[in-house]
Amino acid sequence: MAFQNKNLSVIAYANGFTLWHYAANETLSTITASGYFDGVKTLMNTGDLVIINASDNTSIKKITVSTNVTIGSVA
Repeated sequence: MAFQNKNLSVIAYANGFTLWHYAANETLSTITASGYFDGVKTLMNTGDLVIINASDNTSIKKITVSTNVTIGSVA
């Protein structure tokens, strides 16, 4: 299954930072694959965080936006 807008929501926004939430019946590895969030690339910024509720795990990840949207570990 591909990214779906209806599964993405904003939890908080302040000073150019957004905390996102995404829930889907897909594995965490599928959701965190590079380019998965490219459909909303213009809404996301490098440094934003996303809470992901996947079918196999829940995790907080850091967003990086360049050519593609990539999801990485929070340091």
